[in-house]
Amino acid sequence: MSRATTAPTTGADQRRFAAAWILFGCAFLVQTAFPFTDGGTPALTVASVVLLTAAVVAHVLSSRGLRAAVVLVVVAGGGGLLAETVGVHTGFPFGSYEYTGTLGLEVLGVPVLVPLAWIMMAWPALCAARQLVGARRWATVAVGAWALTAWDVFLDPQMVDQGHWRWADPEPALPGVEGIPVTNFAGWLLVSFLMMTVLDRLIGPAGRDDRGSIGAAADLVPIAIYLWTYFSSVIAHAVFFGRPPVAVVGGVVMGLVAVPLVISLVREGSRASI
Repeated sequence: MSRATTAPTTGADQRRFAAAWILFGCAFLVQTAFPFTDGGTPALTVASVVLLTAAVVAHVLSSRGLRAAVVLVVVAGGGGLLAETVGVHTGFPFGSYEYTGTLGLEVLGVPVLVPLAWIMMAWPALCAARQLVGARRWATVAVGAWALTAWDVFLDPQMVDQGHWRWADPEPALPGVEGIPVTNFAGWLLVSFLMMTVLDRLIGPAGRDDRGSIGAAADLVPIAIYLWTYFSSVIAHAVFFGRPPVAVVGGVVMGLVAVPLVISLVREGSRASI
């Protein structure tokens, strides 16, 4: 069973918590340069993923402890690497694709940056799901899997357009998301569901506050990362990347999590101020 854990209390925890915000802020600055480089250079892409991954790991360290951080890295990073390795060499479960060698160092045919990206968004997706559905385990897993998969509606078109990977057979595709096969998103949903199941069981939710309620305060870093990724992706595809249909489709698909998440945060903030 998962265990509730408390927000940072020691000086070291507080420093790591502050570091998570600082790393997120640095990633924010890096990503604001993407629209002015036609979707981002390899250096900007690497910097963005590394900074956000570090922010996520720092947050888990400060709010859940070392064991939880190791679990996240092993399950999301190791699980992502396993899924991508199988995918590259067999075509299952995403469809047939290959990396083009533009993302740097590779392990088993997969750029190291890719499992880092799974870590980077798996934790925000799980925290967003918990904020929306509370302690209902299977609902949390289902929403978390959708939240993580929905991000790829934005990610894959951007990375394919930048030439970082290519699909052998990009049809049939989602309407408005040409060039990316539907099998990719089905594979993402399967892998994300398995990943969320394990993470939700092994890493507990944030602890209760002084009033006995479990709120979003302890998990604001990953929730902020999730919402920033959503809104920045909509704007980038609509205005800068030349993919307005992706902005619409991704805006709806990821918005099924992001919009209720914003409403939940506003309502929680309103209750706290009373």
